[in-house]
Amino acid sequence: MVSALTVRQVRARYLTLYGLRWLPTGLMIPVMILLMQERGLSLPQIGLVGTAQGLLVLALELPTGGFADALGRRPVLLAAGAINLISLALFAVADSFALFFLVWALQGIYRALDSGPLESWYVDATLAADPDAEYERGLGYAGTVIGGAIGAGALISGGLIALGPIGPVSALTAPVLVAILAQAAALVALLVLLVEQRPASGAATLRASVAQAPRMIGQAVGLLRRSRVLLALVAVELFWGFGMVTFESLLPVRLAEVIGNPERAAALLGPANSAAWIASAAGAALTPLLLRWLGAAPGAALLRILQGVTVVGMGLFAGPVGVLVAYLACYTVHGASNPLHNGLLHRQVDGPYRTSVLSLNSMMAQPAGALGGVVLTALAAATSVGTAMVVGAVVLAVAAPLYLPAWLAGRQPAADPAEPPAVPESTEPQVAGR
Repeated sequence: MVSALTVRQVRARYLTLYGLRWLPTGLMIPVMILLMQERGLSLPQIGLVGTAQGLLVLALELPTGGFADALGRRPVLLAAGAINLISLALFAVADSFALFFLVWALQGIYRALDSGPLESWYVDATLAADPDAEYERGLGYAGTVIGGAIGAGALISGGLIALGPIGPVSALTAPVLVAILAQAAALVALLVLLVEQRPASGAATLRASVAQAPRMIGQAVGLLRRSRVLLALVAVELFWGFGMVTFESLLPVRLAEVIGNPERAAALLGPANSAAWIASAAGAALTPLLLRWLGAAPGAALLRILQGVTVVGMGLFAGPVGVLVAYLACYTVHGASNPLHNGLLHRQVDGPYRTSVLSLNSMMAQPAGALGGVVLTALAAATSVGTAMVVGAVVLAVAAPLYLPAWLAGRQPAADPAEPPAVPESTEPQVAGR
């Protein structure tokens, strides 16, 4: 039961599951775009298949978030892991636009289910163990763990690519097969490590949870309407999701462009991704210092601008060394940004609606990322990859002023009179007067 776990035990389980969740992603990052190109898709087609993920996340993010809050985080996470396993297996054999579109549609369902429940479980279980615990520290550690997990996965991926084809398996396909094994291991770990206290189970509970999910969603949306701080924080994700296409999808193409050889670029991307996520982990480790020196909201705003600057470097530097140095700097900033943003978000909500609010946040990022994928890949095909990256960099940077409401709220000694007073958790989510 959750209440029987100590803060340290909750954090250890969370970080273990978090690392296993992101290891398959690390294995896929170096090969995802290049493998689709190898199998005949153009850059605009790759942008279009990515819209399947964004559209499904837009449709399912809130229902799945409310469902996780009503039914429980464990069953939703198990369903998400199983769907990801299916999508990875299909990705290993896909060879057409339609099949890749189906892969990304499954990824959209997976992302919608996966968005928020694990982090919500960690925060709620930590507060159950100690109501005064500072869960931001665990969120910062999670940033370090994700860096290590994705970095290790990318390094393994690069090593597999460097080995060349293994029998009938191409160099770019081998990491996908290893990612399938890693996802299976993550599912087993979820079954063993993630426990939560629920008053009942069975078909009746399932039906009640489905009926309760719309109310959970309504309460979360109502909170978003009433809190200008939360509204601004969620709006950041629109710009962040659009701009992240530059370093998640366009960087492999940019590197292949400056090197002149896609397979050499793919082999280099393994260690480069590994180094980038180690840099991200280092950035996440700076969270306590940034909180002390700048504060959460000013620090997050400054990092949005700095990330835009690093993406400009990725788009404009001439050689592979310059592109990769800017890439490492980008991920250092990225790792530092996430804990600050998520900590600000968590401070705006309490009670059983936490996952629904996190889903609102993620819902903004995924469709924005799909739009960015279509717009920026089309722009790259029509002009150049560098031009598309500069446009994405500007979008990243202009999100900085959206942290101003959180900063102003944090400077007020009392609750913001524009916000409604907190009410008991059983009726409405609490709004932090910060």
